[in-house]
Amino acid sequence: MTARDSPSAIPDFTASAGRAAQQLAAAPKEIASEAQHNLLPIGPPRRHGAGLLVLGILGVIALSFVLLFVVVYVISGIGTDAFALGGVLAVVPLAVVFLTVRWIDRWEPEPRLAVVFAFLWGAGVAVLLALIVGAEIDNVIAALGGPGPAYDFFAAAIQAPIVEEAGKALGILVIFWVARRHFDGPIDGLVYAAWIAGGFAFTENILYFGTELVTLDGSGSGIFQMFLVRGLMSPFAHVMFTACTGIALGFAARSSRSAGGVGIFAVGFALAIGLHALWNGALFFVNDFFGYYAIVQFPLFVVAIVIVLYLRKQEERLTFDRLTEYASVGWFNRDEVAVLATGRGRRQALTWANQHNKRAEMKTYIQDATRLAFARQRIITGRDRISATTDEAVLLGAVVEARHALTGSHHPPQ
Repeated sequence: MTARDSPSAIPDFTASAGRAAQQLAAAPKEIASEAQHNLLPIGPPRRHGAGLLVLGILGVIALSFVLLFVVVYVISGIGTDAFALGGVLAVVPLAVVFLTVRWIDRWEPEPRLAVVFAFLWGAGVAVLLALIVGAEIDNVIAALGGPGPAYDFFAAAIQAPIVEEAGKALGILVIFWVARRHFDGPIDGLVYAAWIAGGFAFTENILYFGTELVTLDGSGSGIFQMFLVRGLMSPFAHVMFTACTGIALGFAARSSRSAGGVGIFAVGFALAIGLHALWNGALFFVNDFFGYYAIVQFPLFVVAIVIVLYLRKQEERLTFDRLTEYASVGWFNRDEVAVLATGRGRRQALTWANQHNKRAEMKTYIQDATRLAFARQRIITGRDRISATTDEAVLLGAVVEARHALTGSHHPPQ
């Protein structure tokens, strides 16, 4: 049984630091030279990315104003009371999405600022784009003589999937371009896509619930049915659609060829539109919605769960493989890799840390080591190599610092 399969105990963290220099000679030349170069400055790491932080804050502020505009627009259409009550109902599916995405993102959490940016993009910008394009299309149709008998199907099954998925995909692309070092693979793409889609669905649900409340009949069956379908049965509908784009962009991010990456992204985007069109369009042909949901939509959701679990497992394997390379040159010992790169090992490590009042330090150590593994992956694939190499140097220093914080050891003389 390997160390990966059986992380039996918390390792001696101080041992690996002392063995690093001794193991360099036996390592492959490329890895050995990088490790030896980065081994010299063991002092406190210099964090970087202040410019990106400022850009992110400015982006969040700008998106907040866009969302405020959308809120005012929605309130002007349905009224304050309906907006408030619709918002309360819309919080339920949003909470389900939030808790699920947080669980998916546990292995290598995305920066909070990027996650907030994603949510605001979905709730504000993507909705605004859909409203603007929809209004322009309505103007064109009106100029041509008004809507025909197929207008409702066109709007729901063609216009909405293309326009809405394009608006959400643009947000994922913005995050990819601006915060590329935090976009390492399909799980990252899934997380950003889920937050954008969750934000979009939140605003859309407020609009739908609020509109239904305005026209509420005496029985209230309409709002109950709408909440049942949109709030309880399909809180992940938009997430599932847009996740196709995010996952595809995550795979494209690992592609060494630009043309191949564009093709992967295009396939994911087309699949997102197709699933969205299937969901909306089927309502025009299906007499028994609940039967259709049981035999088509629910199985699709189960398939999505299987894909997510598989991607999570691949993320764990990638972390283990990359940290094993660092272990071969002395940055970690084998027991540490098993602790840092397996779910079971992490649970044991956090249990040990709780017993020694070092939970925060252990979480920092696990997080920095995981980010180091993904920085290494970016170097291997040749994507964003200069930035990835800089991140690697910073994170190697951070790993040493985190180990010192866990063990209470001091820096060696410089």
